[in-house]
Amino acid sequence: MPLIGSKEFVAWLPTFLQSKKVLIPKVAYPTYNVGAILAGAQAVPVDIDATQWPQADLAWINSPSNPTGRVHTEVELTSAIEYSRKNNTPVISDECYLEFGDSKTPTSILNYTQGENSNILAVLSLSKRSSMAGYRGAFVVGDPVLIKKILEIRKHAGMMVPLPIQHSIIAALGDSKHVSEQRARYNARRKKLSPALESLGFKIEYSEAGLYIWCTRGEDAWKSVEALATLGILVTPGIFYGVDGSEYVRIAMTATDAAIAEAAARITDSKV
Repeated sequence: MPLIGSKEFVAWLPTFLQSKKVLIPKVAYPTYNVGAILAGAQAVPVDIDATQWPQADLAWINSPSNPTGRVHTEVELTSAIEYSRKNNTPVISDECYLEFGDSKTPTSILNYTQGENSNILAVLSLSKRSSMAGYRGAFVVGDPVLIKKILEIRKHAGMMVPLPIQHSIIAALGDSKHVSEQRARYNARRKKLSPALESLGFKIEYSEAGLYIWCTRGEDAWKSVEALATLGILVTPGIFYGVDGSEYVRIAMTATDAAIAEAAARITDSKV
């Protein structure tokens, strides 16, 4: 089913499904929590280990993760599927960064359902894959019964994807060359910037895929933000993504190659 961007889907799905209790990753894209708030639902932050999840009526997973770049394992994804089947709970896998693997290769949750997709959905986006954020083009794949239920509600909210955008999605999905080029570009930027950050005392964690470096100096995130800001480098404090991110920063690889190289040089030459 085509979507007017994955962000809108994440924000409104709990409302469409009338969810009352929503599981979200402990360190996560803020819109999972916002979606629960909009629905008047309780958001419960959880670790990836689904064997420890409480009962709920909707659960989100995100691999590769924003902000950490963590790639979930087959065991972790299979455990989420088993949770869904045991509790009759929709599990939604946000896979917007799926094609941007680096040190690890991400796989979709649908690889492990053995064709039985009941209550399982994967959400994918052209915003990152094809640099089409302004087009607001995405899609969801999986359980046809659940998709039909969402479609029946969504159409009354006026969230239909314009036909020209649908054609642009088809065109972008028909070409993988630009995706390979973009993946190589992001990974080269990560390779360039990571040693510079480590020279400044940052420890890089996960950052196995996606568009970001997730790192810490074991200090309050705002101190790291301030230190890098003195060098003219803007990063996001990890506290924006949850309490467990309070000593981390997220650094985006979305600046130009020249800007990334300049940032690496400033960090290497600094003493902050």
